[in-house]
Amino acid sequence: MTSLARSRPAGTPRAERRLFGLLGPAFVAAIAYVDPGNVAANISAGAGYGYLLVWVLIVANAVAVLVQYLSAKLGLVTGRSLPELLADRMPRTGRILFWLQAEVIAAATDLAEVIGGALALKILFGLPLLAGGVIVGVVSTAILAVQSRRGQRPFEFVIIGLLTIIAVGFVSGLAVSPVDWVGAAGGLVPRFEGSATVLLAASMLGATVMPHAIYLHSALARDRHGVSTDPGRIRLLLRANRTDVMLALVVAGTVNIAMLLLAASSLPGVAGTDTIEGAHAAIVSALGPVVGVVFGVGLLASGLASTSVGCYAGAAIMSGLLRVRVPLLVRRTITIIPALIVLGIGVNPTLALVLSQVLLSIGIPFALIPLAWLTSSRPLMGVFVNRMPLRVVTAVVVTAIVGLNGVLLYLNLSGQG
Repeated sequence: MTSLARSRPAGTPRAERRLFGLLGPAFVAAIAYVDPGNVAANISAGAGYGYLLVWVLIVANAVAVLVQYLSAKLGLVTGRSLPELLADRMPRTGRILFWLQAEVIAAATDLAEVIGGALALKILFGLPLLAGGVIVGVVSTAILAVQSRRGQRPFEFVIIGLLTIIAVGFVSGLAVSPVDWVGAAGGLVPRFEGSATVLLAASMLGATVMPHAIYLHSALARDRHGVSTDPGRIRLLLRANRTDVMLALVVAGTVNIAMLLLAASSLPGVAGTDTIEGAHAAIVSALGPVVGVVFGVGLLASGLASTSVGCYAGAAIMSGLLRVRVPLLVRRTITIIPALIVLGIGVNPTLALVLSQVLLSIGIPFALIPLAWLTSSRPLMGVFVNRMPLRVVTAVVVTAIVGLNGVLLYLNLSGQG
């Protein structure tokens, strides 16, 4: 592989085929950007404010590209995951405390994703939420078994397959929905209409970056490509990483924008679209039961894929910070319990999603700030350290995301969100 990178120009057909074969890890991480929480937020934005906030999704996707590129870059250059690098720089007590907050965030994210999958099964088959949660747990365990027994590459193919289903499920509705493309183009101009749209935009931007995806991508890239000290190979992998991230997040961004366009064109002013069940009912009423079923299938794929990836991320966090490896299938069995308890005692699914969002907001700085710091460290990154323009852009993005999540956290805790 190294000789190929050295002996052939990057633009040759063989090098392009080699580059294509290096893609995959970013598609796993990208699942975090099309989870059930995104479904509710995007449809609510489109139904409530039409095409006004299309620009927010464009900006959010650009931010996601930067963050996920840096995470994978860290793993490729150092041969270490973000949790492992943090553990190297912390005393034992610090590692345990940091792991506890990261574990709570991962559990909260998993909770939202299991609930989303359970809601999809209720929508499609009328199953009780608890039964749906059990099925989501069983199927996600089977998906993780692919990684445990067959390795990362087959797991990537499974996740890419689910991402394809998600894309079809949420994009296909546009085929029967009369989108006002002139109005959609107008949504590319940054603007607001009142404080409510400012809050919603902050929520869409601030919640774009998922902490568990940041931790995970550094491990995914390293585990997939191995550890190398050859600058030529690292440059090839970084190039592949850029392509991987761009393609994966273009897909995720397209899905999110499609959801907003669908709601803006077919559900303007419809009440109840701030919940997933309400959004589905409105879609069925406006576009018919077939589109409603396709939407439900996309939501189910979203829940299954995102909870599987979330569990994978939790294992990477624990292994890196505590240097303790728990088999993925054992971890899946344990981490599904909180979600099943929430579903079993009848907690309002929307309330559970809101609370999980609050916890996610708390966890953002713990992942994002160290990522920016480590990738800008010359002793650690060597010749691959972030150059000054990238450092400046990264600092602006980190400040904005942390600030937005701080505002959202305050509003949610004060009852104003």
